Amino acid sequence: MSLTRRHRFQVSALAVLAAALSWMVATPTTASSHPQMRAVIVEGTQAAQNFVTSVGGRITHELPIIGGFSARVPADDVPLLSRLPGVRGVMPDLPTHVQSAHGTYNNLPSVYKKVTGGNSLANVGANGQGVTIALIDTGVTWLPDIAGAEQTITDPLSLLQHDCINLTSEPTCNDSYGHGTFMAGIIAGNGLASNGKYVGMAPQAKIISLKISGADGSSDVSTIIAAVQWVVQNKAVYNIRALNLSLGTDSTQSYTIDPLDYSVEKAWQAGVVVNVAASNRGPAAGTISKPADDPFVVTVGAIDDKGTNGLNDDVLPNFTGRGPTAADNLAKPDVVAPGGHIVSLAAPGAAITTQFPSTMTAPYRRGSGTSMATAVVTGLVAQMISANPTLSPDRVKFMLSRTANNNGGSGSDPMAVGAGVVNGAAALTAPPGVANVGVVPSNGTGSLAASRGSVGVILDDAGGTVLDASSGDLTGTLGHLDTTGGSWFGGSWFGGSWFGGSWFGGSWFGGSWFGGSWFGGSWFGQPSSTEDYGGSWFGGSWFGAWDQ
Repeated sequence: MSLTRRHRFQVSALAVLAAALSWMVATPTTASSHPQMRAVIVEGTQAAQNFVTSVGGRITHELPIIGGFSARVPADDVPLLSRLPGVRGVMPDLPTHVQSAHGTYNNLPSVYKKVTGGNSLANVGANGQGVTIALIDTGVTWLPDIAGAEQTITDPLSLLQHDCINLTSEPTCNDSYGHGTFMAGIIAGNGLASNGKYVGMAPQAKIISLKISGADGSSDVSTIIAAVQWVVQNKAVYNIRALNLSLGTDSTQSYTIDPLDYSVEKAWQAGVVVNVAASNRGPAAGTISKPADDPFVVTVGAIDDKGTNGLNDDVLPNFTGRGPTAADNLAKPDVVAPGGHIVSLAAPGAAITTQFPSTMTAPYRRGSGTSMATAVVTGLVAQMISANPTLSPDRVKFMLSRTANNNGGSGSDPMAVGAGVVNGAAALTAPPGVANVGVVPSNGTGSLAASRGSVGVILDDAGGTVLDASSGDLTGTLGHLDTTGGSWFGGSWFGGSWFGGSWFGGSWFGGSWFGGSWFGGSWFGQPSSTEDYGGSWFGGSWFGAWDQ
């Protein structure tokens, strides 16, 4: 697969870029000299734009989301541009194209619900009714297929209704990136626009959207933890029984001390089944992401069902992450589910929808990744709980693992498929037992910066400082993760200091913080030698690729 225009909005520190770009220093050229032009993305001030035009360059796009712009600049002048005061980074802006799905995949039937036993559960009336799912993602655009699944949030201070918990600087809860809406369709789509052809796993379940990233698809570990904190403290209010985390970092910090792992364990202990994507960083061993590396949660890998109900023709995509976990040598994933060429919803106008246009009739498209497989399992868990509301997280994980099928064509390597392909109908007949007996929990005392993985957060100062938030208040208060909800809705959280300009203003959630720089280090959705799973988006945190 040829991937170009990588990380269109990625911003890197100047010291790194100086080595990476390797462009010779020369005196400025003029427009009349017909120099070779370079397409670049610049994080910088108006002075940088003035320089570009003065040397015969051209501004092509304003990019306020990263506090910069794209331009075409004489190649010899790029090093001078990178050293201007106020310029924090210069990055090549290269063309890209979406990997073709070769047309044939659009004819594949969507069978993930049959493969996982979801149809059998639906036939006995288990459609997710009475279950609320927390979706920590890029927001949700509530299209007709999922409009009935929306669970609005009541602000206890003002009693106003909100469409989501919005932890971004964007003014609305709509999905401007396109990942969260796709997950919501898999979990609870009702198939309205397809006359029932594309129905999600649990169409009677409710979804609470916790929006943690905007149009560039990037977020931070501290924001994920804040979202998980909200879920823990409001679990009882909204009957939240499952949490979908189709995201992760490449951190190798041990789960035993990691703050992100600690937070998802708190959700688990509060009675929420936490389903986490294994990663799309395979096929090498040790490519399970965080917090999928946590032993308590249900870690989900992907198989490609090839559009058939049987398992013998299934294949294991190269992209799906494999165990053991890097730091603790734990066997992961726990289970797998269909994650190849999955049909779900395309958010209108979202970045993915625009960048990777689909040949399917709107509002549908196909996508591949462990993100999709995780959403399948989350919907299946909602179906199981609607059939038996007394199920605990440890019981659900035991049932799924004990009854999974590892005899299909995808193989039986536990470091690739775990216990095998989930079967929710069979799971309800599992013998007595619970998972996680004797597992040592995390204490959350590790570094928040280490939770982020290989790339730091670049601040908007001239020196390109990497922020180490490990000493911040958030990590320090994790040991007192409150489950009552009382202090969460106080003035410090829903008042001006949390949702006001000082917290979500430009200095925190502006381009300098979420400029794609630290989530741009890895690419996900790479194909195997025989399969094309579409073009991967530039946000390294979301485990999906997008078919035409």
